Amino acid sequence: MNLLRLLAIACVTLILGSVGILLCLVVPTGNAVLPLARVWARILLRLSRVRLVVQGAERIRPPGPYLFLSNHQSQFDILAVVLAIPGQFRILAKKELFYIPVFGWVLKLSGFVGIDRSNREKAIRSMDRAAEKLRRGTSLLIYAEGTRSPDGRLLPFKKGGFVLAIQAGVPILPIVIRGSREILPKGSLQIRPGTITLAVGEPIDPSRYSLERKEELMSEVRGAMERVLGRT
Repeated sequence: MNLLRLLAIACVTLILGSVGILLCLVVPTGNAVLPLARVWARILLRLSRVRLVVQGAERIRPPGPYLFLSNHQSQFDILAVVLAIPGQFRILAKKELFYIPVFGWVLKLSGFVGIDRSNREKAIRSMDRAAEKLRRGTSLLIYAEGTRSPDGRLLPFKKGGFVLAIQAGVPILPIVIRGSREILPKGSLQIRPGTITLAVGEPIDPSRYSLERKEELMSEVRGAMERVLGRT
């Protein structure tokens, strides 16, 4: 059953991804991709027998932009954020995802930002592209830990997103995802039915912090996330 589910997910991703590439050629801004991505996410959650519960969505007030800082537990997190965050936004994602045929091509064409954390100069250029999107009014999501947590606990945060928040001066909205690790743990291909809960926290104003105080901003965001993760 799991093999059939994986094959169905791959087929849906291939078909809709191909449509996404064509949409990017017609609408070069990439803005036509997110509505299609939401269809893709709903289909994949249904195929996987996964339910999504969103809490605090009313805190995402248009027009933005916002810098969403999220924890990261599973590949299913992208399905959750695509459905939970309204309007246009882009994701800062690891560069390896952009090498996946069709899926990665859609990410690149639609304006998602790839980052190579092993190369400092390339990482800085990626953050510059991310800052440009915020300046143009497009919200951005960054996984604060930079990778998936193997046990659900928060890993150390990467500093880049917090430097970006202070420099751009846009509100931070913490996002906490629970339940996705139980559905698809890191390193596994076994999909288990279940429920993902995505909670949007209260906005945090980064203008109260200077670059020299970025660790204090990191601590505030981490504390907000840990309080949500600690709830039963």
